[in-house]
Amino acid sequence: MHDFREAVLGIPCYLGVIGLFGSVQIVNNINQLLVQAQAAYDAADWSSLIQYLQTLILLEDLELSELPKYQEHLLELAIAVLESGDFQQRWEITKIFARLDKISVTPLIDILEDENTEEELRWFAARILGEMKNPEAIAPLVELLKSTENEELQESAATALGQIGTIAIAALTELLTEAGTSENNYVSVEERRLLAVKVLSHIRQPETIPLLLSVVQDSQVAVRAAAIEALSSFHDPRVPPVLVNALDDLAAPVRREAVRGLGFRPELSSEFDLVGKLKSRLYDFNLDVCCAAAIALSRMGCDRAAKDLFEVLVSPHTPSQLQLEAVRALSWVETVSSLEFLQQALHQLQTPGVWREIITVLGRISNVTLTNKATKILLQMLEENHPTIEVSSIKSAIALSLGQLGNMQAISKLTELSTDKDPQVRLHAMAALKRLAPEEAL
Repeated sequence: MHDFREAVLGIPCYLGVIGLFGSVQIVNNINQLLVQAQAAYDAADWSSLIQYLQTLILLEDLELSELPKYQEHLLELAIAVLESGDFQQRWEITKIFARLDKISVTPLIDILEDENTEEELRWFAARILGEMKNPEAIAPLVELLKSTENEELQESAATALGQIGTIAIAALTELLTEAGTSENNYVSVEERRLLAVKVLSHIRQPETIPLLLSVVQDSQVAVRAAAIEALSSFHDPRVPPVLVNALDDLAAPVRREAVRGLGFRPELSSEFDLVGKLKSRLYDFNLDVCCAAAIALSRMGCDRAAKDLFEVLVSPHTPSQLQLEAVRALSWVETVSSLEFLQQALHQLQTPGVWREIITVLGRISNVTLTNKATKILLQMLEENHPTIEVSSIKSAIALSLGQLGNMQAISKLTELSTDKDPQVRLHAMAALKRLAPEEAL
């Protein structure tokens, strides 16, 4: 590194020429910071050096573009911290490079391309280059994707390319279509395709749609799933038919991503009969797909979807995990019939875990047109001595949910519960009363 004191001596000359500072005090402060920064560097005190550099960089009146020599020395010090600091210090110094911008691209690329450099340092270099969004970094980042077997480095390079955005698409097209593996490329063609699709999914721009569509029938499950997930974020007429077709993919991860994507498109329900197609996935061989289908159906927001969810909920063959997901989904449908289906399930099922979940979701109803209905269902359970209330934890859950709903009709029953023999029930009833009627609680 050049003697940083040269920059200290040169600063007043620069300032005199370009007239950046109108105050001698500011110049003195700059000089002092430069000397302190050099001293911190000499002592390998990276934490102090970071603070000095951040102060220098953030000086509002300092036009670094007018001080190339000063800027280069700041870069040298920042590189020193990046090379020798611990993880936290490296994380903090990354903010400096964004302000140094173009002059830091080349040294960062040098770090990125040096296979003998420690992997964490290369990871940081990739991360910083991505934040800079400089086109010069595209080729080195793509080469890193092809040449490293380190998954964290691959992910860092992929994220960086995604941050750079649409200008990286041409390079990704080559990565998707090239065949064969050179002696310097340790990543297989198949792995490179997957990495390229992951990068495209980070970009999230319409320009990526043709490339993503080109791999929805790829031989790799991971590539198809990543492409479907990325396409799901676009409201483009080319996408819905692809998602619908993917519902019948042989691979469960692909079906799951298609279900999730269609769940966010309720406006397409009539055109593609989404309720009917999603219902079939409630009975998928894969439980994750089934649970995703329950959530997707809840977003359709219609009574037909609620009926399908109720049927799977009360089926004796439904796994408990899917039952709980169906209960939550019914509450999200937010219609009168969906709450009535939950009430029916309380009578048809004999599972305390499902009872408790139904009571819990009823207490979370926020639609003002439905809170009265939810309150009546819970009060009716208490009035009819429903089998559930013999379980203390269920009674406690009812009290808690009544308090959350905030309906004054519940005060009488909550007052009764506040004298229950079980202390946990009394505690929850009193807490609910304090929310509804503080005086009554006293």
